Amino acid sequence: MKVTLKDGSIIELNDGATYADAARQISEGLYRNAVCAKANGKLVDLFSVIDGDCELEIVTLKDKEGLDVYRHTCSHVLAQAVKAVFPTVSLAIGPVIENGFYYDFDFKTPITMDDLSKIEDEMKKIIKADFKVERFELPRKEAVKLMKNYGENYKVELINDLPEGSVISFYKQGDFTDLCRGPHLPSTGKIKAFKLTSITGAYWRGDEKNKMLTRIYGTAFEKKAELDEYLAALEEAKKRDHNKLGRELGIFMTVDTIGQGLPILMPKGAKIMQILSRFVEDEEERRGWMITKTPYMAKSDLYKISGHWYHYRDKMFVLGDPEKDGEEEVLALRPMTCPFQYQIFKNGLKSYKDLPCRYSETATEFRNENSGEMHGLIRVRQFTLSDGHIVCAPEQIEDEFKKCLDLSNYFLECLGMKDDVTFRFSKRGKNKEKYIDNDEAWERTQKKMKEILDDIGLKYVEADDEAAFYGPKLDVQAKNVFGKEDTIITIQLDFAAGENFGMYYIDQNGEKKVPFIIHRSSIGCYERTLALLIEKYAGAFPLWIAPVQVKVLNVTDRSLEYSEKLVEKMKAAGIRAELDDRNEKIGKKIRDAQLEKVPYMLILGDKEVEEGTVSVRARKEGDVGSFTQDEFIARVLFEDRTHKLD
Repeated sequence: MKVTLKDGSIIELNDGATYADAARQISEGLYRNAVCAKANGKLVDLFSVIDGDCELEIVTLKDKEGLDVYRHTCSHVLAQAVKAVFPTVSLAIGPVIENGFYYDFDFKTPITMDDLSKIEDEMKKIIKADFKVERFELPRKEAVKLMKNYGENYKVELINDLPEGSVISFYKQGDFTDLCRGPHLPSTGKIKAFKLTSITGAYWRGDEKNKMLTRIYGTAFEKKAELDEYLAALEEAKKRDHNKLGRELGIFMTVDTIGQGLPILMPKGAKIMQILSRFVEDEEERRGWMITKTPYMAKSDLYKISGHWYHYRDKMFVLGDPEKDGEEEVLALRPMTCPFQYQIFKNGLKSYKDLPCRYSETATEFRNENSGEMHGLIRVRQFTLSDGHIVCAPEQIEDEFKKCLDLSNYFLECLGMKDDVTFRFSKRGKNKEKYIDNDEAWERTQKKMKEILDDIGLKYVEADDEAAFYGPKLDVQAKNVFGKEDTIITIQLDFAAGENFGMYYIDQNGEKKVPFIIHRSSIGCYERTLALLIEKYAGAFPLWIAPVQVKVLNVTDRSLEYSEKLVEKMKAAGIRAELDDRNEKIGKKIRDAQLEKVPYMLILGDKEVEEGTVSVRARKEGDVGSFTQDEFIARVLFEDRTHKLD
């Protein structure tokens, strides 16, 4: 039996040899570091028997796939330990995620974080026992019977949902057996460093109509030093988590009686939103965008024309009974503004000289997110989008696309986020039912977008099944402090809307032509962008974004009148200033201002009153000396105007 290695060399093995035998023959050191193997491009267990000639690559923990296998085995150890500590628990699923793994359980009685130490102790016993991991397969009927005997109803449901002819495989370690496609480590003793990190609730299969389960998160690394480094970074991430820090700083809040995904922006958060939206609207206007204001809802008729009613309705809030559509008026809150702005284009005859028409709106929009998906300001049901649509001639697509990207890059640069994002070319997937049925248009439009991206020289990844239902898109991706990636900005090509809405313009030859549509968000969802800014700056916003730029602290009542007049002077100059006139010692006032992360503090005592000056304390540099009032005001205005980040 011939095995061809990655470098092209060939080794001979006897029949019945395993991938571990191959790894051992290649190199004893490599065998010791091996996690699994890749045979003919497919991941396999080291302990599997080699089935004929193959191309072989040994996978170690240095490979992402190897680390995933390592962590997935750890999730099985977690499940085995939980079963040992809580015998009545039912098992759901336990996949690998970025930086770790989780397992979902159905406990008879709730557990707490205090229980994690007991579970970890049991996991350590399982690892020390070094149970051999074994794979076996069963026909569907026998697989269902096995899981029923174990009382694992969630596993039975998963088996019954597998397509006919599927390989139903199980993995056994000690007296524990779990449904899994694998691969896994050869034995539990290979796990060296792990930690359970948190507990949350999670609906079975992510559907809020199903039962709420308990999800235990964990992580695992090859070495304890790597684990310690990750845990330290995780603690820092928790401190920066916008869901925690944003509430502590009085930026936003949530109320159970209002509902999930419906945050309240408090005065500081609302001020930041106002600063950003004014900044965006002014810059967009400077670049030729026309601002609109459109309704928050519309009849279902509008969404049927746009296609949202057929491709997006499960994400919409519908008012009325859609099953009685036609018998009574059915309305829906808007998930985007595009079909509304198209009406503006249609209001009056347009010629090629009118193109491109660029419509923008700071738009409140609504999407019916699943409760299990919502998180702070990152994913909400009501949000504010820098929404915009370009109606243009086909020959203008490339130039307008590039201008959209240039605008977004400018905003990212001003926010200090340009190096924090990646780009994804999102294309149609295999499930064509999700998309407008026009193969030729999809191929043509996706080809066009790829040409534009390559011409720009943009570094991007391609992703299938991430397109909008009407066309491909460029998604600007960013990660929160925990590594979860979300789209913050998008530019989309739409080959269908012009024709669907009966839009046209008169070209140079006097003929009617259907325009092309580009959808875009320039700074994205303001709430999501705000969340990322909170985390990036740990609440210490650059001065131009900070809701309070200057805090004035009077030392005694003798300097109060001077302080009040100075605050009024700064406000008149356009500086966001506040006075802390509490009857507290100056040390406490300074500490409180530091906790609020205010960029500048002015400490005003008898000396400053007498000289007509200000004593300035900066957030980063500390005491920066004495200035005249006008000198300090000029300094703040310069930093604000130039969008200074440091």
